[in-house]
Amino acid sequence: MSPTAPRAGARLPVAVYVLGVAVFALGTSEFMLSGLLPEIADDLDVSIPRAGLLISAFAVGMVVGAPTLAAATLRLPRRTTLVGLLVVFGAGHIVGAVSTSYGVLFATRIVSALACAGFWAVGAAVAIATVPTGARARAMAIMVGGLSVANVAGVPGGALLGQHFGWRSAFWAVTLMTVVALVGVVALVPGGTPGDAEPPRLREELRIYRDGQVWLAMASIALFAGATFSFFSYLAPLLTDVAGLGDGWVPTVLALFGAGAFLGTLVGGRMADRYRFGTMYVGLSATAAVLVACALLAEYPVAIVTLSILLGATAFTTAPALNARIFDVAGAAQGLAGATATSSFNIGNTVGPWLGGLVISAGLGYAATAWTGAVLAVGAVAMTVVAGRSAARRTRLVARGGEPAAEDAVKAAG
Repeated sequence: MSPTAPRAGARLPVAVYVLGVAVFALGTSEFMLSGLLPEIADDLDVSIPRAGLLISAFAVGMVVGAPTLAAATLRLPRRTTLVGLLVVFGAGHIVGAVSTSYGVLFATRIVSALACAGFWAVGAAVAIATVPTGARARAMAIMVGGLSVANVAGVPGGALLGQHFGWRSAFWAVTLMTVVALVGVVALVPGGTPGDAEPPRLREELRIYRDGQVWLAMASIALFAGATFSFFSYLAPLLTDVAGLGDGWVPTVLALFGAGAFLGTLVGGRMADRYRFGTMYVGLSATAAVLVACALLAEYPVAIVTLSILLGATAFTTAPALNARIFDVAGAAQGLAGATATSSFNIGNTVGPWLGGLVISAGLGYAATAWTGAVLAVGAVAMTVVAGRSAARRTRLVARGGEPAAEDAVKAAG
């Protein structure tokens, strides 16, 4: 923690909010294809499941890019790193907007994802370094909130642009937002390596992976993300082909999902700083229940619209706690903690749409993707239960040794 970091209940530094604004641009790009799959499939003459692989391509780039770029830039000034990554991200969208080949578009998604992953990893470390331990979930909620707002405005806005001006217009819009984010980072995010007395060493950071709690936290995040996006990635065709809603409803429902996500982020960020595990248990269990309901009621328009809002709320209530948990168990290896969380999230975001595509290609229908998500969400609950019991057991062992209780004692109590 930086010596100048605010108290747990104090107002968060402006840099955290700037990072949240940048994440809005990144999040819009990451998720907007969920509302553009029909247009992209028609324009590039590919099937919807194959177009859905563009979502997985972005996620693969995130998985690879987060740890790679976090390690490569570990000793570089963080603001300089963030600026460079935003430049690459914007350039990738310019190339994507003018491409006429599925292969080229696929490649640009990977390149953009690499930059996005690096930004997430470094940006999360910056956000965490500027706040006290008791405000970590709030800081992560601001960054995750950028994704929530992207779902409220960016993703449905991209779908609306795609329907009226072609899917390429959405890529140009993301480019413009990236430029705005770039200006904000240059002007308002402090340079250097906040909170670090000296630049971190990669060998020391890699020790994070010796801890079983880190792997349990990673598994929980990956399963959670897979659960959410195996269904959400195919929400647009489900709304039109299963629920029978018109194309004009797609941006509206995506916005409603985002509204639920925004509310969930606000609630989750506050709850998770006091009840880390409690927030994860409730949020993951509720997400599983909502996905089951989606599978059963997908053909009913009112039900699926309502459930889309609830899914956004339950999923994003959980997200700040899952992200903050990684930093809790990372110890001094905060530089790779953000990368680890980002990679874990996008492992799920890679596997989820892929599994959803398999289910659809097998002829089980779009609604079956919700069953897939429910199974993955139950797996996330199981991983969290194991992590909670392990953390409590570790705390008891430390206490018996007469040493100060570890940070897990507070988190496990939640």
